[in-house]
Amino acid sequence: MKELSELEQVRLSKLASLRDAGEEVYPHRVQRTHTALEAISRFEEQEESGEAVAAVVAGRIRSIRRMGKISFCHIEDDSGKVQLFFRTNDLGEDRFELFKEVFDLGDFIQAEGEMFRTRTGEVTLRVQSFRMLAKAITPLPTAKEEVVDGETVVHAAFANPEARYRERYADLAVNTDVREIFRVRARMIQALRTFLDERDFIEVETPILQPIYGGAAARPFVTHHNQLHQDLYLRISFELYLKRLLVGGFERVYEIGRDFRNEGVSFKHNPEFTQLEFYMAYADYQDIMNFTEQMIAYAAEQAVGTTTVQFDGHTINLAPPWKRLNLQEAILEAAGIDINAHPSTEELRAAMKKLGHEPSEKSTRGKLIDSLLSTYVEPNCIQPTFLYDYPRDISPLAKSKPGDPNTVERFEGFIGGMELCNAFTELNDPEDQEQRFLEMGRDYADDDEERHPMDMDYLQAMRYGMPPNGGFGMGIDRLVMLLCDRSTIREVILFPHLRSKEG
Repeated sequence: MKELSELEQVRLSKLASLRDAGEEVYPHRVQRTHTALEAISRFEEQEESGEAVAAVVAGRIRSIRRMGKISFCHIEDDSGKVQLFFRTNDLGEDRFELFKEVFDLGDFIQAEGEMFRTRTGEVTLRVQSFRMLAKAITPLPTAKEEVVDGETVVHAAFANPEARYRERYADLAVNTDVREIFRVRARMIQALRTFLDERDFIEVETPILQPIYGGAAARPFVTHHNQLHQDLYLRISFELYLKRLLVGGFERVYEIGRDFRNEGVSFKHNPEFTQLEFYMAYADYQDIMNFTEQMIAYAAEQAVGTTTVQFDGHTINLAPPWKRLNLQEAILEAAGIDINAHPSTEELRAAMKKLGHEPSEKSTRGKLIDSLLSTYVEPNCIQPTFLYDYPRDISPLAKSKPGDPNTVERFEGFIGGMELCNAFTELNDPEDQEQRFLEMGRDYADDDEERHPMDMDYLQAMRYGMPPNGGFGMGIDRLVMLLCDRSTIREVILFPHLRSKEG
């Protein structure tokens, strides 16, 4: 059991005194009639007529000022703050002293009374009765002040990132800007759903536990089903199951949910993250590019009210049209290497070495190209940019370009110097798809996270006939980072994965 601090022990003694006085410290029911904002708005509507406005409000105590026979406090609920006014003449000596002696910052309180405006102009509730709703044993972090060059500087109540992520509940309780991130996130996800639903997509759910993982280049988490005596994988993508639904007759499907990838963590990677994937029959990657820029602009407008956002010191315009760059041309301009002039893995590796690069001896040609992209091109894609036409060997589920079997119709979208989305003209030839799986098994080592396993059931589905289609995947968390100007994915995930404290 945790050892309590001196302050926590004091608060526990106050809790005991409340119980000794016959008070419920954690009552079952609340009789709130107005939120803080509703109570203030109702009073302002009736103020000219002089009609009394009675209200019962509830919330967490944020500030207390005790002045002899009167006290003021501010409480906060999800709508905002409202001031409460306590007076001995209204409450009686015993009740007034109970509030004065036993209620602390962070406690939840219910208060009943009439609204009025103080001499300083603040709309306030004159308390006629009150009760405890929940006693806070541990004090919330408080803002700290210091004098710097004669000026008072107020530091955030809870600023240490590691502590904030570990105790997100306290972070949310004291940092209103953090709460706003997750309101933006909720509005954005709702907007994405609305955009897709209005264009005849159907939202579906596919398995999280999968007998064969696939649809992306990542190392999976492995678990075991005891009753079935079967190893299963937490999904790394929805792709192969969503495309099975196209075989089944749905033409437009999407899913928003969690994916799990057993790989390194960084400012833009978390082991579990939220993904949007959709698949559209009778569309290709050019159609998906147009669709994507419209969808992202709509989601931004709905979530933050504008398509122009600030991110990492840059002003970014999300409105269509976005910039489009051929991948080969982008690498030539940024890295000085013409990948088309080096068609084999050995030739490209040698060319990279001549320019001072140190490519891995195990990398395929596609992975060498991807490393050039990540190093030289991606960081400079600040404004929304589509890079298109990728190597076949790192895109096993994408259709090759006509007349160019080593290049596929694939694009990735980049904003703010990081990848946001990935899309293909999807491969729907089962024989070609089987060959791709075989190539991945032959060209990649068993422990290579890029290796894609053979999925015989998916091939069987394709043999029934899959319509031509375009597919798309996007990390929801990264889009929230962009809209909220946050430099790490941990800021936009409520409970990010962290190392153990012992570690």
